[in-house]
Amino acid sequence: MRLVLRPLFEAELPADFEEVIRSKLMGMEVRTGEDIEVDLLGKPLRFKVLLAEPSPLKVKGSTRIEFSTGGVEIIDFEFDEPVREVVPFEGGFVVVLERKVLILNHNGQKIYSDEFDDLNRVRVSKGTVVIIHGGNKIRLVKP
Repeated sequence: MRLVLRPLFEAELPADFEEVIRSKLMGMEVRTGEDIEVDLLGKPLRFKVLLAEPSPLKVKGSTRIEFSTGGVEIIDFEFDEPVREVVPFEGGFVVVLERKVLILNHNGQKIYSDEFDDLNRVRVSKGTVVIIHGGNKIRLVKP
């Protein structure tokens, strides 16, 4: 579970600030794209939720919290296996791994994922993802 926040205020964030914010958000449900407010020492601090994975996300002690500053939004992903291909389409992009297909929207939220024993290729046509697997099978996914 991961939460990426952009502060909507001008201030340098101290080290371990994510621990403070996690404790303030504990048990709260947040969604990608919404603005949230955290009360700190009687002062409200506002943040934009750039990514809540999954969305909605109920904040727990194990939730990884990251901060993004400035005008550029950067979201990093790390997978347990090598990425074979990334196929963009109008609804987001398709990440093709060795045995898994993952469809993400433009905010990085998972729309679909599945594993295939014999994954061959992935193509996109007019917003439909075509997964070729098993030598003689295809699966159409319309996100």
